Amino acid sequence: MSRRDLLCDTAIQILAVEGGRGLTHRAIDREAGVPIGTTKNYFPTREAILTAAAARMTSLHRAAVERLRETTPHDISPADVAELYPALLRRAVDGDPTQMLAMVELYLEAVRRPGVREALSGMVLANAEAGAALQQAAGLPSTVRDTGLLDAYFLGVAISLLALPAQTLAAVGLDDPYALGIGVFCATVPGAGPGQAASAASSSS
Repeated sequence: MSRRDLLCDTAIQILAVEGGRGLTHRAIDREAGVPIGTTKNYFPTREAILTAAAARMTSLHRAAVERLRETTPHDISPADVAELYPALLRRAVDGDPTQMLAMVELYLEAVRRPGVREALSGMVLANAEAGAALQQAAGLPSTVRDTGLLDAYFLGVAISLLALPAQTLAAVGLDDPYALGIGVFCATVPGAGPGQAASAASSSS
């Protein structure tokens, strides 16, 4: 791993743990175990750090998308694709939430920082294109607009699961991550509906 990537990965970790306020040149230097001043040499401003972190996340997502394309079986079914979203939701919330939490922080920064906005745009488009290609491989007539909406729903659900206490999630019907994952899929994918949800549920049992 290059030193630049190390600093970006460290910035992503700090964003996830400390939030935007904790992201400083010195904090990255300390966490990465590099001499003080190293991060500032690579990224002179805080906006440069944020933009580089967003670009790094985009690069990591593109690599994951490529791996997904290479490993997608030829006989993948709509139910198989539907099952992917509960699994992704569990990983984002109960597994390692670093990427999701950092992404939320970057979304907030992107509201005010055009460089971060541009970098995040690449990641959103890559994810939507990959999702559409995967769903089309399963015989679904999905478009990039469909999968872009699905990803937006997914992000909102994941944030709620990460941010709200269990009793609140239960009160508003957000306490079943599996049902939520299937639900966002069926709500946005053309041709998916209650029958598809039942098929996915039966395939998991």
